[in-house]
Amino acid sequence: MSYFSPSVDSTGFHSPTYSDILDYLLTSYKNIYGQDVYLGNDASDYQWISVVADKIYDVLAALQLDYNNRSVLTAVGAALDGLIKSNGITRKTATYSICTVTLTGIAGTVITNGVVQDLSGYYWDLSSSVTIGILGTVDTTATCRTIGSISALPASITSIVSSQAGWTAVTNSVAAVLGQPVETDSQLKSRQSLSTRLASHTMLAGTVAGIAAVANVTRYNVHENKTDYTDAQSCPPHSITSVVEGGTDDDVAAAIFFNRGIGCNTNGDVDVTVTDPDTNEDIVISFMRPTYIPIYVDIDVTKFTGYTDSITTDIENAIYTYLNELQIGQDLTISGLYAAAMAVMDDITNPLFSITSLKAGTSPTTGTTDVNIGFSEVVQGILGASPEYINVVAT
Repeated sequence: MSYFSPSVDSTGFHSPTYSDILDYLLTSYKNIYGQDVYLGNDASDYQWISVVADKIYDVLAALQLDYNNRSVLTAVGAALDGLIKSNGITRKTATYSICTVTLTGIAGTVITNGVVQDLSGYYWDLSSSVTIGILGTVDTTATCRTIGSISALPASITSIVSSQAGWTAVTNSVAAVLGQPVETDSQLKSRQSLSTRLASHTMLAGTVAGIAAVANVTRYNVHENKTDYTDAQSCPPHSITSVVEGGTDDDVAAAIFFNRGIGCNTNGDVDVTVTDPDTNEDIVISFMRPTYIPIYVDIDVTKFTGYTDSITTDIENAIYTYLNELQIGQDLTISGLYAAAMAVMDDITNPLFSITSLKAGTSPTTGTTDVNIGFSEVVQGILGASPEYINVVAT
């Protein structure tokens, strides 16, 4: 191509490339100072012209970015944040993992600003003041100090960090609800698309959009049974079953109540009473929390030239991230694990390693077949636990 003036037409914004700009400036320079002027790569005049060309290209790139930021489909960062406000939504901030823990000790003991620790070394803060009940136990919420997706399996939060008289033990009978990093641009765009369904699509789509908009909700799966009989998922007739991760019970129930269809039953093991603002009638809304399925992954790789120990860590982190990004009810595929592991390389045409074996399963006895996940289940990746859930062996 040759240099042309930047322009906007029916197909979008158009601008010349850096090479086009550089060639144009070099040609113009020779037209002014003579065709015999030396402009080799080592010439100071050439180097100055290339600097000017680079700065012009930077300006055009900024104009391209500004043009793209006019649309939700192509906007990024702060520009996207501003655009989606017109849909009544905002980017979800990073959240902390939370877990219900059981404290044991002398009845009546008041635990102030308690801190506990899991088997992976993460600290979890209790509520500012917790009183042990008359039976010598009390359930309370522990919040991880480390932001993001920090997992804790049942019976993994067992150490008391801030010892206090009358408090003897801590454990968790359920897995932690995972926190999340800051919502990415792609995740936000997907949720923005869902938000537009609130008023314009089906009631089921509106229910999904309403759940997605709830603060701190991270993943969800809504199943509708329109038949007159209990379906294969054990859902009752003419009902919706919402499986929701994150958000408070009250907020999730309200989102379902205000968006579900007329006369539609709700199904699940979490029951919340919602008061109809029009009739003042109390209505029980039911939904489910996901069941976490920890996944064991064993990978054997053969090292090639350039392989370092840090690549082993990169593969483990990539597998961990992939597992925890799968949605509720989404099956785990062996091919997906291969893709996640290979993605750590910048250039697969010049690989740093070869995967010679990859197995995955729900127990240490892993296999080579895909893992089927129920509609109310979600796979979970775990790092730093013993035994290892993600094990990469490089030889």
